[in-house]
Formats: sequence, structure tokens, C-alpha cells
Amino acid sequence: MRQRFWILGPALFLMALVISCGTKLNPNEIRIGEYGALTGAQATFGISTRDGIQLAVDEINASGGINGKTLKVILVDDQGKPEQAAVAVTKLITQDQVQVVLGEVASSLSLAAAPLCQERKVPMISPSSTNPKVTQVGDYIFRVCFIDPFQGQVMADFAMQQLSAKTAAILRDQKSDYSMGLADFFIKRFKEKGGSIVLDQSYVAGDVDFKSQLATLRGKTPDVIFVPGYYTEVGLIAKQARELGIKVPLLGGDGWESSKLFEIGGKALNECYFSTHYSSESTDPKVLDYVKKYRAKFGSVPDGLATLGYDAAGVLAEALKRAKSLSGADIRDAIAQTKSYAGVTGSISMNANRDAVKSAVVLKIENEKASYVTTVNP
Repeated sequence: MRQRFWILGPALFLMALVISCGTKLNPNEIRIGEYGALTGAQATFGISTRDGIQLAVDEINASGGINGKTLKVILVDDQGKPEQAAVAVTKLITQDQVQVVLGEVASSLSLAAAPLCQERKVPMISPSSTNPKVTQVGDYIFRVCFIDPFQGQVMADFAMQQLSAKTAAILRDQKSDYSMGLADFFIKRFKEKGGSIVLDQSYVAGDVDFKSQLATLRGKTPDVIFVPGYYTEVGLIAKQARELGIKVPLLGGDGWESSKLFEIGGKALNECYFSTHYSSESTDPKVLDYVKKYRAKFGSVPDGLATLGYDAAGVLAEALKRAKSLSGADIRDAIAQTKSYAGVTGSISMNANRDAVKSAVVLKIENEKASYVTTVNP
């Protein structure tokens, strides 16, 4: 019994500390919690999203805030780990007493934290988790990005219509809700359109050697290979595919969205394509203005995840202006009523499932740069 107490005691003490350590609230602030990967393998996701949210919040506060109140963002690093995402959101809700939560990028991490927000009736907006299950957690969970059934359809149609592909192979991350779901939706659409899936292979995030799977794929001679993973593995997969003489295009989704992708994959990614949420090459005045402001503040061109962070904060701000009060239920209702919000990533309207109905873009990689190819409307 003494040994058990020694094991449980510190954990119980820390839990009690988190719950009991109240935060003195400033009545002139609206407290926004944000959780994301600032360290770890997927850190560029969290850093981009953080910067986009910060740019939006700075602009909102500079223009007077929300009904005279200043937005205060409290950011917690979840290290890209589901268990840490749950800890981060628990802290934000119980200790920091946030009124709304923004995050995460990775669907698995959003799924780890969303039930906590739902249980506590704290609205949560994911900027970029695309797995359909995220908002199915409950009526306090929203997103401002498209979902994977649409993204899978976009890339299956693009493969067949633009690349004349009749056969495809799949290489997916079997531990990722995002990767598994997106692969399934691509396969469904590709088959519906008369295509054939010649092989469906898998790996696990963190793997560095994919040559066995790729050698098997090479033997099936697919027209394209769909790799719906994250940039951390995709760059390595591209390099090893080219080393094995595989020359067909690799296709993917918004999990490729990172400058680190090009650092890892280099020229092996030439003639590859992925779907994402916007293109910085757009001539839309709203996009041009946003890119200019982002570059001035952060010294780089914003990627899709930064831009979705910016739009998520914008959608939230507009909802806060319309909300009857700052109670969780009233904020939730105001977010749900979002219609035709003019975001940088496109017009955003919440449907009955709390998902954004919006377009996607397809980018082509050439010489370590992703360039605009086409826009696909829902």
C-alpha cells in the first residue's frame, strides 16, 4: 500500500494543483487557449499556425479588440503527442480558464483533446484537422478547413483527369487518423471513377526506411502513388522512391504543407502534387494584402497552415462580436452561425456538422517550390 501511494501521490498532487490553482481573470480580456506542436517532429505545423493566429490577434487588438475587450492567447506546446494534447487542453481549461480553444493541426491530436472541450462546454475551433471524426465529437467542436472526403475526391479526380492515371498505389501511415482516412477516401473515389488500386502499403510515423514497401510498389507499376502522410516521412519516401527508379508522380494532401518538405526531399519531389487550402500566388487582393503583412512580421511567405490559423482567429473574432454573451453556449451558437466569412483561404460557412464548406487548391512541386495548378470548388 505504501508503494502504491508513492506512485500515485505525485500524480494526484499535480492534478489537484492544476485544478486548484485558479487564475485571476482580467474582466477586460477574452482568454483564448491554443495548443499545438512547437517542438517535436511536426513542429512546423504548430509554429506556422501560431504565427497566423498571432497576426490575426494583433490586428484585432490594434483595431480595438472585441466589444472593448482585448484578446489574450495562452499557448501550450503539445509536442505533437496525443497524450500531451490532452494535458495541454486540460491545463488551458482548468488552470488558465480559457473561454475558447484554437487547435490542433493533426487530426489525432484534435481527437485527443476535443472530448475534453466538449465535456467542459468550451468551444474549440481546429484550423486544419481534416478527418471527419473531429467535429463528430460534439456540438462544441468546429473547424475552418475542408474535410478529407472532399480532399480525397479532389486528388483522385486530379490524378485521373489531369494526369490520365488509371492505376494507383497507396502508401499510408497506419497510426495516423489523418493518413488512414484520407487514403480511404481517395481509394473510394478512384474506384468509383473506374480506376484500379494495385497495392495498399503502410508505414508508421518515425520510420526512416521505406525501400521494402517501395520495391513492392515498383513491381506493380502504378501510374501514380498516393502518399497521404506528413512532410516528415514524405520527403524521405520521395528520395527513396527515386533511388529505386520509381519515376511516377507522388500525390498527397495538406499534410505535405511545410518548407521542411523541400529540405528533406529536394529534387526527388519534382513533378509531385498535393492538395492544400490556398496558394500564396493568388492575385486576390485579400491574399496579396495578407501575404504582405505576414512577410513584414515574420520574414517568410505564409503556408496554408499559417493561413488557416489566421482565418480560424478571424472566424472566432467575428463570432465573439455577435455572441449574446461570453458563455460557452453563446460562443458556440455564434460560431455555428458563421456564413460567408471572407477568409484568406476562401469563403467560410459552417454547415450542420460544424465543418467549413470551401474550396481546395492543388499545387505542383518543381525545384523545391510548390506552385499553383488549379482550384477545386466543393
